[in-house]
Amino acid sequence: MTNPAGPPPTGDGGGERQRLKLLAVTACPTGIAHTYMAAEKLAQAAERRGIDMKVETQGSIGAENVLDDNDVNHADGVIVAADKDVDLSRFVGKRVLTVGVAEGIRHPEQLIERVLSAPVHIEGGTPSAPTNSAAGGGKERSIGYKALMNGVSYMIPFVVVGGLLIAISLSLGGHTDPSGGLVIPKDSFWMDVNNIGVIGFTLMVPILSGYIAYAIGDRPALVPGMIGGWIANTGELYGSKAGAGFIGAIVTGFLAGYLVLWIKKVKVPKFAQPIMPIIVIPIVATTALGLFFIYVLGKPISWVFEHLTDWLSGMTGTSAILLGAILGLMIAFDMGGPVNKTAFLFGAGLIATGNQTVMGMCAAAIPVMPLGQGLATLIRKRLYTEQERETGLASLFMGCFGISEGAIPFAAARPAQVIPANMLGGAVAGAIAGVAGVEDAVPHGGPIVAVLGAVSGVPMFFVAVVIGSVVTALATVALVDLSERGGRGAAAGGAGAAVPVPEPVPAGVGAGGVGVGGGTASRPAVRETVGSSASPAATPAPPATPAPPAVRETAASETPEEAADSNTGAETRVDGVLSGYLTQETVKVELGADGKESAIREMSELLARTGKVADVDELVACALRREAQGTTGLGEEIAIPHAKTDAVTEPVVGFARSAEGVEWGSLDGTKARLLFMIAVPEAAAGDEHLRILALLSRQLMDAGFRDRLLAAPDEPALLGVLREVG
Repeated sequence: MTNPAGPPPTGDGGGERQRLKLLAVTACPTGIAHTYMAAEKLAQAAERRGIDMKVETQGSIGAENVLDDNDVNHADGVIVAADKDVDLSRFVGKRVLTVGVAEGIRHPEQLIERVLSAPVHIEGGTPSAPTNSAAGGGKERSIGYKALMNGVSYMIPFVVVGGLLIAISLSLGGHTDPSGGLVIPKDSFWMDVNNIGVIGFTLMVPILSGYIAYAIGDRPALVPGMIGGWIANTGELYGSKAGAGFIGAIVTGFLAGYLVLWIKKVKVPKFAQPIMPIIVIPIVATTALGLFFIYVLGKPISWVFEHLTDWLSGMTGTSAILLGAILGLMIAFDMGGPVNKTAFLFGAGLIATGNQTVMGMCAAAIPVMPLGQGLATLIRKRLYTEQERETGLASLFMGCFGISEGAIPFAAARPAQVIPANMLGGAVAGAIAGVAGVEDAVPHGGPIVAVLGAVSGVPMFFVAVVIGSVVTALATVALVDLSERGGRGAAAGGAGAAVPVPEPVPAGVGAGGVGVGGGTASRPAVRETVGSSASPAATPAPPATPAPPAVRETAASETPEEAADSNTGAETRVDGVLSGYLTQETVKVELGADGKESAIREMSELLARTGKVADVDELVACALRREAQGTTGLGEEIAIPHAKTDAVTEPVVGFARSAEGVEWGSLDGTKARLLFMIAVPEAAAGDEHLRILALLSRQLMDAGFRDRLLAAPDEPALLGVLREVG
């Protein structure tokens, strides 16, 4: 292995100087354009200096051209220009410089100079924090946010699989029993299905905790995070009838992650260093965290449970509306945690005394959270990633069967918006059920208990559930929208720097990743650029997380060569390019707008000439919302606003030039003179807009291509130049 701590190699003694060999990784959580642009800039800068460079690009869909062991062994340094977590363990012993992706675009030459004196990455260490220069480039989400999105993205499959299996087993194999709620015969096939689902739900909380810890402290933090999450969810370990649920898992995840980081800083003898990450750190962190939770954090949780129960017992004679609202608030707060369990067990315990109205209030509130969050993903699709929308459908299904945990991924990803909305809807549902005198004879909730005949006052029960769910959905949409508008304002004041927002959440990082994901679980797309500005292919893989985190983007569904081959006839069919989506009808020589919003509107009206735009205002709003997540100004006087929305009926692409340029918040500070706009419907097969975006991003790195676009005198000439895209 090259000794990176020493000077760059100078040859083998034969008098001929060896070429310096560098590696780079670029990654952006919101798209592929910035990722590819940073890769091109770094490769071009390296070529000008006579340096061999191999660049791995990471978008959000899988890996191509991954840096292998041989590449690393012969590398003299590694540049990581990324706004998402990148696994650095493979670069142990090498000089590693980590910065934001914008730095790779704006200052590639400086990065090449800096990496030669960068810190040497040690096992389990962090070589340097992502650098945000004074110019404002490369800003990224906090470590805490990305860690949370990482945990959520890994948790979602467990929620979905466990919840759906439980729901299916209850619907097909369950029946009402006054003494035991919805009961499935013990020796039946459906009980086995139910047990499998329960295992999924049981693992959900430790997984959330473990992968939050992993994103902070790397592999040594995984075990203490998972075991800590299990302890948090097992109230019997600290004398509580209810575990701390997903909120406890978030606490243990962060505690485990930062505890491991602290332990890593402890100096140990060299002989002990190899066993630290696999034996010493996991054992010490797990033991310390477990005992801390049992003896310190567990006592207050148990105290809360006991005193909330006593407090509720003293309220049984008060107003039904007030009691119903309070129970609804408690049911919706932590979805399986001590507050939720207190309200549920309080209602269930009163059934045996003949008071079934309290359980009726709880039963109406229980499905509101998953139904409301699922409904929110349908009301305002553009606020959610594709993975979140899929999770929303599963949440709707779980809500019908009274499985409130279906809303946990949303609450974990956006607690400040989702939990208040859940509580508001739960309070409304509980209050309506209370004033209407709804009764529930079994300790279970959701529409399923009404369908199976365990509820009296069925019409008002459904009224309470529907109104509560709608209130939750509308409140969620309003709060999330308000939050994103605030983020848009912050982005506008960021000195022109892109502020990526990983879409989460996942609910889902990473999905996945994040891919929310940040710290997402996604394995991104990569592309090779070795000392050249050529335009190699991007190969797809299924999206994993999501991150984080906003609108999650995936890479192209075919290579440029494949696209060119498959579209040979398409171009002549409509005298257009990019599969016929861009035609002379959607090309404009001179853009009249002088601002970003007016430019997007003018471009939207240009696309509307094709008859494929059903709602210009909605298309404009969707494109502006994408801008709020991170500028689509790529630098080099280029901007590519894009939207995936049902405001268009078919994919369509437009191009326009601006003589004066439009301020777009580009990473290099230039105004946009070359503007492309891409719009595809929600139901478009695959990620067609991203295939187009990938082709454009690569071609636009060619300075000659940009010059030809600027020099073309009219629409036919522009279209002729644009045919080079493929």
